[in-house]
This record gives sequence, structure tokens and C-alpha cells, in this order.
Amino acid sequence: MTKTIFIASAEPYAGKSVIALGLVNMLLSKTKKIGFFKPIISQQEPGRKDKHIEAIIDYFSLPISYEDTFAFTRQEVLQHPESENWGEMINTIITKFKKLEEDYDFTVIEGSDFLGEGIAFEFESNAAIAKNLGAPVLTIINGENKSTAQIINSALNVLRNFESREVQVLGIVANRVKAEQVEDVRELLRMQLPKEIMLTVIPWEKALQSPTMREITDALDAKVLFGEHLLSAQVDNYVTGAMMLPNFLNHIKENVLIITPGDRGDIVIGALQANLSTNYPKVAGIVLTAGTIPEEPVIRLIEGLQTIIPIISVQQGTFGTTTAIGAIHSRITADNTKKIELAIDTFEKYVDMKVLDDKIITFQPEGITPHMFQYQLVKWAKSQKKHIVLPEGNDDRILRAAARLISQNVVDLTILGDQTEVAAAVKRLGIDLDLNVVRIINPANSEHYENYVETLFELRKNKNVNLEMARDLMTDVSYFGTMMVYKGHADGMVSGAVHTTQHTIRPALQFIKTKPGVSIVSSIFFMCLPDRVAIFGDCAVNPNPTASQLADIAISSAESSARFGIEPRIAMLSYSSGTSGEGEDVERVREATAIVKQRAPHLKVEGPIQYDAAVDPIVGNQKLSNSEVAGKASVLIFPDLNTGNNTYKAVQRETGALAIGPMLQGLNKPINDLSRGCTVDDIFNTVVITAIQCQQE
Repeated sequence: MTKTIFIASAEPYAGKSVIALGLVNMLLSKTKKIGFFKPIISQQEPGRKDKHIEAIIDYFSLPISYEDTFAFTRQEVLQHPESENWGEMINTIITKFKKLEEDYDFTVIEGSDFLGEGIAFEFESNAAIAKNLGAPVLTIINGENKSTAQIINSALNVLRNFESREVQVLGIVANRVKAEQVEDVRELLRMQLPKEIMLTVIPWEKALQSPTMREITDALDAKVLFGEHLLSAQVDNYVTGAMMLPNFLNHIKENVLIITPGDRGDIVIGALQANLSTNYPKVAGIVLTAGTIPEEPVIRLIEGLQTIIPIISVQQGTFGTTTAIGAIHSRITADNTKKIELAIDTFEKYVDMKVLDDKIITFQPEGITPHMFQYQLVKWAKSQKKHIVLPEGNDDRILRAAARLISQNVVDLTILGDQTEVAAAVKRLGIDLDLNVVRIINPANSEHYENYVETLFELRKNKNVNLEMARDLMTDVSYFGTMMVYKGHADGMVSGAVHTTQHTIRPALQFIKTKPGVSIVSSIFFMCLPDRVAIFGDCAVNPNPTASQLADIAISSAESSARFGIEPRIAMLSYSSGTSGEGEDVERVREATAIVKQRAPHLKVEGPIQYDAAVDPIVGNQKLSNSEVAGKASVLIFPDLNTGNNTYKAVQRETGALAIGPMLQGLNKPINDLSRGCTVDDIFNTVVITAIQCQQE
């Protein structure tokens, strides 16, 4: 067992970032106190930070100052190679690391980058640092542009070199291996490596290597003419616009960068028009070479377009520009969350997490942190993929969330909307949503429309719904999506980004209906506070529940809490604690608490109790010293919607807590409602919890 791990490579551009991001993410699912240390960083311009350190700290919100994450720059080390000075540097590195180690449960160390002069010295320094810090090594081999034999030899040589210096190697990662080589590399290495060495082979992932328009702009020292807000667009291909327009259009591929002299107005206009057309792939941007820009009429045309792709201008000629772009090595930076998430997904897809977990320390944390909770949610959702329908395909946030859900392989999706409009929106937004993977259905044109109409008519004819009304209702996306769930054509539904709560849940109440023994549909929020996850209910559905309904809400919330890995300790909230208060509202909470104890005697419940006594151990002990719940409540039940809704929003805004939900409980099948002010993250998280609910049906 160890409390640290050293990620090392033996050459540049091996992909240490993927392993570092994935490893930190994995460790944060176990404990919140993770440190990150890179003993030697590349020389940075004044005021600039190491991009990878910045990405790690920023993305995971690690509570560590940038200055504590490194000891020296490469230039400082190379200026003093003498053994005496090197010894002093090792001592400084050890001192900084040990200070860091004291404050964290686990520290990830990342070796240097092998960029610039002094590469021969780099391996020796990494090995020496790992040995002196007592850190086992996870070493990365770059498989790009190598034969299978070269990859095998590289891996075995690195292993021998570390072992000859008495550095323990936990595992070897062969990264960026061609897809057709993966099986051979894995089989041959497994035959020759000691069985205790963990082996991972990661195929070449184009999206991780592709630069963004911003990286290209910076590398070329280019001037941005149009589309600065779209510089995060990824470039997967590039083509030179030196041919006639019809032939040029045949060379447009997905996320293509077009390199052309600025006087080729035909190519510029053709590229812009192709980007708008649903018959052509997305264009990432245009580079205008040789210091030329389009003529005034073309500029005026571009300025009048609603959707403009990035257009940048460089002084170099077309050949020099093309050569420079081909030499760019993309970095994973703090502002590129899409690439960070892809790196984490790649790590989880190819690294044997159980084997790695067995080789490093296993934490037994008290409680559950927000990151642990979110990590576990996605892991649960992926373990048994479910089919979710999103009725609001006309909302940009829905499409962005869908792209993220599909890229992470969390769920199968159906999106309701017009196919042409959805395709156009996906292109306009510049998102990578594979429309061959998701199903897009226009309710009125669906093959199931007539059957759904008949079913709705049969279910609601006793409520004065005739066939014509059923036809009209079934063109409503909320009714159509709910019917998909009712008929088993989808496992669950998430809606409400555009529609009201009532519009979303009315169809569910009409024919999905409540579970046996449940009298009321209610909601909970998972409140991801800085040090724990709490359940708030009901903050979205029931304005003034009776004592019996409050009890139902509490029992349903406790069941949901337990299903999602949070031990339920229920606080029935009021404006007084214990027996001290009087009044109609307090009595209602007191009665509800008694009903919970009668219906579910196994549950830990306290009420009436004030919020501070429920969550603060000192106050809880003062007011209710013998309570199993006071001071450590995990499920907080509010007496009415006014109190609950305002409290969850106040906690969310004032503390920065992530509120996941609302999640509806009590329905026969999972239907969940979004706030109309929801973010893409809110939609993503709500789909994830809906998928998990589907697994429990």
C-alpha cells in the first residue's frame, strides 16, 4: 500500500495528462484530500502558470496553491547539474513534497515533460526523484508512429531502467497505440512483463490530439478576424483551399480547418456556406495566409452572417502555415473541459481500475464528498445503461447535455424534435453529438403515433378524453415522451428546461401514476455541500403537505437516500426543536414524525427540529442531546414548499453548493423535472439520476 504514485514517461508527448487526470478523478471518488506535485516544470513566461498543473487544480477545485505544486523549473535544474547542487535540489524537492504529503490523504506526482534541451538528463532525474520520495512509478510509453516491436522494446527497456535504479514500477501504460496494434501489443507485453506489473494499452484517440482553434491561433501568432468566441472549436483535419470550389467542397471533413490565401473569396464563402448546410460536415475554422484578407464585399457578407466560424489571418505563406499547424502538439488546458472529460473517460475505459485500486491505498472515508457522489452516480448509470427520452430537443442546453452523455457512454437517448432543426442546431452550436447514435423523433411523424393515441384514449376515455383530444395531446412532447416510458419504449424521461413542472408531470400523474402504498408524488434535491451530500425534500412539488403527506415524503426520501448510498438520518424541520414549541405548524410536523416512526420504525428520525440543530453537532447536542439525528441529519424534510424551495436556493447560491435535482419520487416509472433556469450540468446530472432510478424499477 502507498499514499503516492509517480507518473513518468521516457519521452515527450506520451500522454501523461490523461493518466494524471484520470487518476486524480479516481482518487477523489474515495477521499476529498488529494494533492498534486510536479517537481520540475518547464520554464514559464512571467505571469503564466504550467498549463497542466492549472488544469488539474482548476477542474477538480483542489485546495492547493499553485506555488506548492512544484519545486524547480527545468532551466534551474539544467543550470546546476553538478552532483552537489543536484543533491541540494533533491533535498528541496523532498522538503516541499513532505510538507504537501502531510496535508493530503494521497498525492499524485507527475514527472517532467522531456521538452527542449537536457532530455538525456531527464530520465535520470525522474528516477532519482521517485526513488527519494519513495514513490512507485506508473510509466507511460508513447506508441505513436512506432511498430509493435518498438513499443515492446520501449516498455521493457523503461522497466529495466527503473528497476536497475531500485525504483518500484506499479504498471506500464502503452498509450497512443494504433487500433490494429492494440491486441498484439497487449498480448506480447503480458507474456514478457512480470505478472505483478499492471498493463494498460490505450488506442490512439484523435480527439485528444487535435488542437483547438485557440491553440492554432497562439502557435501561428495569428490575428483573429471573426468568431473569437468560437476559438475552443477542435480541429481534426485540415485542407488547403488551392483548387476550384466544386472540387474543394469534396475535401471537407468533420471539424476541418481550411487554409487558403485571403484573396480566395470563393473558397471563404463556399466554406461558410458548407458549414451552414446540413449536407456538409462542420467546419472548424479558416486560416487566411500570406497576410491577405478578403475584399470588402466578402467582408461585408461575412459580417452579416448570424453564424460565423473562426477566421484568422497569418503572415506566413500557405505551405509554411500548413507545416506549422502539422507540428502543433495539443495540450489539455483548464479552459477545455471537453478534452479534460474525454481524457478522464479514456482513462476509465482502458485502465483496470480494480487492479490499480488494489495496488494503492484504499480509503475508508467518513461520509461521502460531492465528488465521490458524482463519480459514483456516473459509474452506477454506466453499469446498466438505460434509455432516456428528452422531449425538449429545441433547447440548446438539452443538446449540449446530450452530447456529453453520449460521449461518456452514460445512457441511450431519444430526443424529441424535428430532425432537420436538431441537426442544424447541433452544427450551429459546434457540438459533437453523433446523430447516428441518438434517436430523433418528431411525435407527429412517429411510427408509434397512432398506437400511442389509441392507448391514451383507452386510458383516459373515462375522464372525458375523446379520440380527437388524444390525437392533439399526443403531439405534445410531454405526453409523447411520457407515453414512450409507459409503453416501455424508453426507461425514463427528463423534461422541464422549457416547460413548467405541471406540464412535465401532468401526463405522468394521469397514466404512469403512483407506486402502490404511496399517496403523493414528491421531490428531493441532492445538495452537494463542501464536505457532504444532503437530501432536501420536498422543494419542488407540494405546496402545503398534510402530516400524513409529510410522513410519506420523509419515508420516500429516506428510501431514495439509501438507494443512492447516503445513510438516511431524517430531520423533520420546523421553527422549534423537540417539545419546546407550540402552534399549528409545529404540531403538524410533530404528528408527521410520529407517523414516520409508526410506518417505518427502522428509520432514524427526529422532529420537530430546527435546521441548525439538525446539521450542527454542537447546536444539536445542546438542544437534543440524546438524538441519533441531531447534528448529523442527512435527509432534511421541509414543512412546506415555500420554506423548502427558498432554503435550497439560498444554500445553493450562498455556499456554491451543487444542487442535483429535483428528482421525483413515488411514480411507477422515472419521470424527472428540470428547472427552466437549469444549466447543462443540471441536465446531465438529472439524466444520470433518472437512469439510476430506472435500474431500480
